[in-house]
Amino acid sequence: MSHLDDLVTQLDGSLADADAALAAGYPGDRGVRQPVHTVYVPGDRYDANTVAEWSEDARSVLALHGRSAIEVAEALDLRPSLAAEVYDRVTAKLEAEPIEDLRIDFEDGYGVRPDADEDAAVLAAARVLAATVRDGSAPPFHGVRIKSFEAPTRHRGLRTLDLFLGELAREGGITDGFVITLPKVTSVEQVTAMVTALETLEAAHDIPAGSLSFEIQVETPQAILGPDGTALVARMITAGGGRVTGLHYGTYDYSASLGVAAAYQSMEHPVADHAKDVMQVAAAGTGVFVSDGSTNVLPVGDREAVRAAWQLHLRLVRRSLARGIYQGWDLHPAQLPSRYVATYSFFREGLETAAARLRAYVHGGQSSYLDEPATAAALAAFVLRGVECGAVTVEEVDKLAGVDQRKLAELARRPVA
Repeated sequence: MSHLDDLVTQLDGSLADADAALAAGYPGDRGVRQPVHTVYVPGDRYDANTVAEWSEDARSVLALHGRSAIEVAEALDLRPSLAAEVYDRVTAKLEAEPIEDLRIDFEDGYGVRPDADEDAAVLAAARVLAATVRDGSAPPFHGVRIKSFEAPTRHRGLRTLDLFLGELAREGGITDGFVITLPKVTSVEQVTAMVTALETLEAAHDIPAGSLSFEIQVETPQAILGPDGTALVARMITAGGGRVTGLHYGTYDYSASLGVAAAYQSMEHPVADHAKDVMQVAAAGTGVFVSDGSTNVLPVGDREAVRAAWQLHLRLVRRSLARGIYQGWDLHPAQLPSRYVATYSFFREGLETAAARLRAYVHGGQSSYLDEPATAAALAAFVLRGVECGAVTVEEVDKLAGVDQRKLAELARRPVA
């Protein structure tokens, strides 16, 4: 054995623990689709018609204020050719799958009610969700937001979670698309407590052990910077024991916590960008999705007001996408047209260049770029996201890049079955 072989053996031994920790803590892409948004609906307003009503309302406001591709181009300051590419796709999306991720909200959107009232609303919502899962009308991703694990609301949050899970399990409504949202997380210990709660409730309701997952809402400065100067959100992911699937930024709670005046609270305020930068770094390589927050400027009122709100929403969504944050919150049906126009135009604008670079990377040739594996992975992930949300078709990708969806997933470093 040479001196080099001896050195390799020595370093393999000394780095074994670090190698194992890296593989466990940073497993990479989970291999699942990320929704482009999460829609929040107060728990007492959710029923079997919610998705259909959001679809109808979204299509109605589009028909009223953006009746054609030309009108949308004018309303949202898009190139007419780009508006023409996305218009029919957006209208089809609003009809077939208006909501990608639905959250039945028993926190801020629901408020504080007598226990008996919340209990009844929770059970009714769980039954409806289970029924829509069974008949296939539920959005592909769906779940519940409970009250926080801060002391004043902890008991109510746990009671809601217990009732919702019990009823959903009895009705056969728990799927891989189900997720729980834990809001206003202020400590790593709250994440550990959530893991304990889920372990207990899985056993109590005959739910397969380890199957329940949850998102952490980053709405407090304590989640970003702990008293010891560390980014607690990174430790929260680890404390989740593989159950944390997302970090969701809470625009208004977070901004208010830092003293930002209401008129200046925004997804693009510097305090928001700092928080989301920390979240992205903490989540990188872990398989945990990052979601931006919402704008509370709603597209309601006359044409001028609706179009102004659409323009703002489109710009903010595009800004998030350019920053590598592919999900956000929507709070009103009239935000769906601008959400999908923004998202679809983003992916379609970049499609030809991304596909040409992928074709050159996979098949050889000239694309004017010298792309390495990490960039090829980013290009493939970009195109794959466009396919998954409906902005791009598999046939287009095959024609432009010469790769199918399976090859895209492989290039994007997603696990391939």
